[in-house]
Amino acid sequence: MSRSRHLFMLSGLLGASMSALAAPGTMSGIEKQPLNITAIIMFLVFVVATLGITYWAASKTKSMQDFYTAGGGITGFQNGWALAGDYMSAAALLGVTSMFFFNGYDGMIYAISFFVAWPLLLFVFAERIRNLGRVTIADIASYRLDQSRIRTLMAFGSLTVVCFYLVVQMVGAGQLIQLLFGLPYNYAVVVVGLLMAIYVTFGGMVATTWVQIIKAVLMLLGGTLLAVLALSKFGFSLDTLFAKAVATHKSGAGVLLPSKLVADPIAMISLSVGLVFGTAGLPHILMRFFTVPDAKQARKSVFVATGIIGFFFLIVAVLGMTAIVIVGQNPAFYEAGQLGGKLIGGGNMPVMHLARAVGGDLLLGFLSAVAFATILAVVAGLTLAGTSAISHDLYVMVLKKNHADPASERRVSRIASVWIGVAAVSLGILFKEQNIAFLVALTFGVAASVNFPILMLSMYWKGLTTRGALIGGVAGLLSSVSLVILSPAVWVKVLGNAKPIFPYDYPAIISMNTAFLFTWLGSITDRSYRAQRERDEFDAQFIRAQTGLGASGAVSH
Repeated sequence: MSRSRHLFMLSGLLGASMSALAAPGTMSGIEKQPLNITAIIMFLVFVVATLGITYWAASKTKSMQDFYTAGGGITGFQNGWALAGDYMSAAALLGVTSMFFFNGYDGMIYAISFFVAWPLLLFVFAERIRNLGRVTIADIASYRLDQSRIRTLMAFGSLTVVCFYLVVQMVGAGQLIQLLFGLPYNYAVVVVGLLMAIYVTFGGMVATTWVQIIKAVLMLLGGTLLAVLALSKFGFSLDTLFAKAVATHKSGAGVLLPSKLVADPIAMISLSVGLVFGTAGLPHILMRFFTVPDAKQARKSVFVATGIIGFFFLIVAVLGMTAIVIVGQNPAFYEAGQLGGKLIGGGNMPVMHLARAVGGDLLLGFLSAVAFATILAVVAGLTLAGTSAISHDLYVMVLKKNHADPASERRVSRIASVWIGVAAVSLGILFKEQNIAFLVALTFGVAASVNFPILMLSMYWKGLTTRGALIGGVAGLLSSVSLVILSPAVWVKVLGNAKPIFPYDYPAIISMNTAFLFTWLGSITDRSYRAQRERDEFDAQFIRAQTGLGASGAVSH
């Protein structure tokens, strides 16, 4: 059966699923809200449009090089928008606005840390990653080290990050569709899982890139329009906005001051470390540098993305603060009409209620479609990163020793995308009550503790050896995941225990330094012949990283 027929069959299955789920009699509890027909129509228009992009991209994806990196044919300007689309996730639009809504100034810690990471990518990583890698970040880490062992480590590190980050997106998607359609949360998550499998399996990087570009444009337009309309309620005066926020927020003047997140400086610093350095370890972000033709375009990508993301987080701050007054004082947005109670649709929905308050169903429908586009774009990028780690790193390079045929690699990639979808749906259901901005902090903490140290040292430290990278990578992975499980976020809120074993929610300040320490110790104590050869090969790697000589986007077999 052809790829196109597979796509049409899956599209039909998706449509049937959504029609069945939207039928009367499926709503219960808080889902018994009047259906927003305008929002649903816009939502479905976007889904159909992205499926059309996937169908077009399927005809352009003829090789594994096209599947993984879009053939290296994306321009720097296009890739900058795609990077922004990949990074401006559900955690930013839904989660960070809810952080402002509930905690005021504390939301700035997230917004600023997310943004500060991009100069690091521009000046430290972008050019070298493009010159040294081809498909995944494991290409870079294993450039002069043992291929099998380092690729295996990096693949599992990437898959861990992908799984955590998918939780963030699935929670946001489930709550959004629940609010729009009045669907049970679990069914909504299944719909998203099916869509992400279609995008990645058939469209690869080409479809993922264009979904991300379109989503970034729509998000900036929608967010800017909403911010303008919301600020108009305050005469476009920030002084008036802040004065009313202080008067209405439960913490009073505390809404403009650091509070809960900075009560313990170690917790705040650990959060910031995770967000900043974790960005430099996100596999779905870093693999976008392989989609451009050269290092110059990689730098341009980050420059464009930085400007877009900076503007976006300014909008997010405005939306969060205006929601405190407009949404927080309107009982229509609370269950049973009780101010200060539980928000209809969940704690991540203030920005959606703000859209309805200032723009009615039309603006809510548009912003909902944009929010869903945000989630699908990031989910597609994450799924592609996870699929690449399995099919390229583990199957082709480790299991088949770079001798797999493209047909079998393609088959493995499709199977991997399906299983990643199953894992995403399962985890999304398990973590549905968590704030998604908080969950993304956990994700970034793992990325900062596993991928970032190995990538950084492999490109900048001559003394790194395979043994050191393995010891440090395993130490970072085990410490970050263990501390996350033992933290209040999981040990108490998810597993139901009375007290956490590890007192901090954000482990990066400990786990990242643990990774660096063990990597350094493992390397300096390695006196083997292989270790000396790996150190000697650093000079050749350095020349390629600086000049790009020998760099290619081709995927060999």
